[in-house]
Amino acid sequence: MEDRGARAIEAVRVEPSVFEPSEAVEERAPVTRYIPPLPVSPVFLDLPLLSGSEIEHAPHLAVTAQPWPGAVAVHASASEDGFSLVRFVERRARIGRLETPLVAARAGLWDRSGPLRVLLPEGNLSGAEREAVLNGANVAAIGLGDDGPWEVIQFEGAELVGPDLWEIGLRLRGQQGTDALMPEIWPEGSLFVLLDGAPVQIDLGLSARGLARNYRIGPARRGVEDASHVARRLAFEGVGLRPYSPVHLRARVEAEGLALSWIRRSRIDADSWQGVDVPLGESVESYLLRIVDASGTRREALTGAAEFLYTNAMRAGDGTIAPFTVEIAQVSDRFGPGPFARITIDD
Repeated sequence: MEDRGARAIEAVRVEPSVFEPSEAVEERAPVTRYIPPLPVSPVFLDLPLLSGSEIEHAPHLAVTAQPWPGAVAVHASASEDGFSLVRFVERRARIGRLETPLVAARAGLWDRSGPLRVLLPEGNLSGAEREAVLNGANVAAIGLGDDGPWEVIQFEGAELVGPDLWEIGLRLRGQQGTDALMPEIWPEGSLFVLLDGAPVQIDLGLSARGLARNYRIGPARRGVEDASHVARRLAFEGVGLRPYSPVHLRARVEAEGLALSWIRRSRIDADSWQGVDVPLGESVESYLLRIVDASGTRREALTGAAEFLYTNAMRAGDGTIAPFTVEIAQVSDRFGPGPFARITIDD
């Protein structure tokens, strides 16, 4: 409005609803919760083939942390420096410890020796139908640490009986050929790692098998030299290449000597009932046989068949004294002898 003797007035029409309160609410910008870069807890596992689709010689890595950093970076080097990124771990693994000891049990049968208690600080366990277990559900590994060995088990029931404390019921022991490495007892405090896909394989060249390498594992948003990264120096045998131990060892006394026989197992495609026999799984069929008495190894021989005649002349020449033990292992041209199966001869 201007007033210069005469008044000049200008006006603008405004929609009244502009000044009415709106029902719309502006969204606030999200604020990401700060997660401090604390060290993680890695566990390396040199495991046998579980599904058959794994890289045979590559180890697995399970990682847990509290709080979980979102992603974990794994770096490796053959020396103390020059680390290169191997892979990222996106999922937190369920890693616990045995609260009760686990005694040895026969493989191939349900272990009904009583419940096993596992302290699992992060995550849950769940039971599975027996048929699902027989089809590969609820697989876990039990061991003492990175260097192994590891026993692969499966379980049917899991019940929460206390804060982070789980009770595992029926179990299948010594799965995937780990029955030959089952100790007399897994002590309290042994590691329990659920093999649910969270543990991942790390890249490792076949030529690096058996060679010690340096690893640094930590939050992916921090550099490899950061204090939050955990250092490990480890070598892996490539257990996925390891043959299974033979089974059903038999010894029959004949006129010419002791007739030995056994049945081989296969680590590859051995679950099908369609074939006449399980696939060989190795380039050639070969077994290492040892005769051992109280004085030590009396004979060591390679054979290409699942049988051997320990003649009377051999025994006399070896000076073998009863009782003695016959040890047999299947041999891989890439791994060497697998675990030995044994039978004791008393006379």
